[in-house]
Amino acid sequence: MITRREMTRVRRVCVAAWGGAAVSWELATPGPLVPSLATCAAFLLLATGCALHIRRGLLAELRRSQEIAGAAQRALLRPLPGRVDGVTLAAAQLSASRGAAVGGDLYEAVPTAHGIRVVIGDVRGHGLPALGAAAAVLGAFREAAYDEPSLGGVLLRMERALGRHVRDRARAEHPAVCAGEPESPAAEEFVTVLLLQIAPDDTLTALNCGHPWPYVIRPAPEPCAVRSGGSAPDPASRSSPRSPAGLAWLAGETLPPLGVVPLPPDPRPQACGELRPGETLFLHTDGAEDARDAAGRFFPLRSVLAEAPLTPARLVAGVHAALLRHTGGRLADDVALLVLRNDRH
Repeated sequence: MITRREMTRVRRVCVAAWGGAAVSWELATPGPLVPSLATCAAFLLLATGCALHIRRGLLAELRRSQEIAGAAQRALLRPLPGRVDGVTLAAAQLSASRGAAVGGDLYEAVPTAHGIRVVIGDVRGHGLPALGAAAAVLGAFREAAYDEPSLGGVLLRMERALGRHVRDRARAEHPAVCAGEPESPAAEEFVTVLLLQIAPDDTLTALNCGHPWPYVIRPAPEPCAVRSGGSAPDPASRSSPRSPAGLAWLAGETLPPLGVVPLPPDPRPQACGELRPGETLFLHTDGAEDARDAAGRFFPLRSVLAEAPLTPARLVAGVHAALLRHTGGRLADDVALLVLRNDRH
């Protein structure tokens, strides 16, 4: 895809070439000064017209390329609905590749007959080169989440999809060596994955393959502001976003990342308690906690969450802005943020 920098460079080269040709012509052609200046001006006007024509064509091509890239990126990491089965959602993605809206991080949440099934993952590497593995894993989840009765079956389908992607990439990179099925693919890729299921009764089950566990954010008790005379609580106190009362990790056993070693034949999801009404889950990839500033200090994610409002959209926007401030807009790795709040009751 042609960038604006490349387009500007082409335009400058064209103008410089025409200007050089005009000056060389005038120096090599004897004659009066005034006609020579007129000829030189004509050359420069022609060069300007050609440069403007080239610029319009390159701008049109740039717009078409951006539209195609945007459509492809939205198809891979489509926007999440604001609410699914009584659970409010918000998400954001930050790519380490300049000009890209998505990278090697992935997330999705879908309502199924078994409850809301959620995935968040991180492909080895970052930016555009990791898109292939992210697309394979995310596509498998979107199909298996509806079909498989257990999270273990969903995870096995995702592992098989990643294996096919790695083998196909190995054959493409080394067609002479890997004419058949490669035993040790050269394209070694792995993906950290966290699978969650929020059942209709608010119980949580999870399968974690090398991914950071999410934070559970519990709201502070809402103060009962009673006016004189025993009137009802102030509605403004209920509508304002409250700060969290406490943070906890949704911890448990962790399997190796997908693609490192084969999964067990029957991965058993583990029970992780409940997501009670009003509680919030904050899911993230390791690019959030590993982000550093110019002095090498890590991003204080826990401190930011402790001071953030509980509204999912505001929580994501606040962490997003704090990350960009901390890193100066220069991310070393992709970052994905996903927030789910139980608003069923």
